[in-house]
Amino acid sequence: MPDPTEPTPGTSPPATTPSATRERGGTPWGSILRNIALVLVLLVMLWLALNVRLPDLGTLQADIAGLGVWGLAAFVVLYALVALTPIPVTIMAVTGGLVFGVPVGTALSMIGVVAGCWGAYWLARALGRETVMRLLGSHADMVEHRLEGGGFYAVCTLRLLPGLPYWPVNYGSGALGIGSREFLVATIVSTLPGQVSLVAIGAFIADASLLHGTIVAFSWIAVLVLTVLAFRRWRTARHDQDSHP
Repeated sequence: MPDPTEPTPGTSPPATTPSATRERGGTPWGSILRNIALVLVLLVMLWLALNVRLPDLGTLQADIAGLGVWGLAAFVVLYALVALTPIPVTIMAVTGGLVFGVPVGTALSMIGVVAGCWGAYWLARALGRETVMRLLGSHADMVEHRLEGGGFYAVCTLRLLPGLPYWPVNYGSGALGIGSREFLVATIVSTLPGQVSLVAIGAFIADASLLHGTIVAFSWIAVLVLTVLAFRRWRTARHDQDSHP
């Protein structure tokens, strides 16, 4: 006995109505949510950039020192939050040297800055490429050119590039498909010399000793050397990639 739900041979299936097509396609909630997220992130970053100012070094030093042991955790958390935003991280590292000295200040600064960079990377992965590229604004073209198809050395090159903040590298890496392990290792390697130098500057302000001055000098030499090496390796890798598509 023929199935009444099957079309009769020789007849065409019923036409799909526009309403049925819309029902199958559904509302593009993913695109809508991404655009809402973009607006919210832009508003938060704009508000932070225009309204939030970190205290001066003396005030920040006194506030953190006044917390005692809890100051360690407070410093790391505050540093991580700053690294998530366009707010410059320099004052945090310098304060670390002022309050904790070079060894402890460097360790805490590295934990804070890497945690913030790591968080921004995963936030970018959640937002998606299109949303993040809009978020990066004037930094988008350069970040995309350097990171597109890049990896460890691409992240290091941008991280060490003078004048480029951390946040475009963090968000760009997440949006452009840099591997999480590559990003994390590159961030640790490329931020360490700069963090040491900034922490040492803070320690030098507190105690202008020859040791602290020497640490500043050698750490900046390390930054310059790593910048040249990372750029050369990135350029070689990019050339090889272009030669063997």
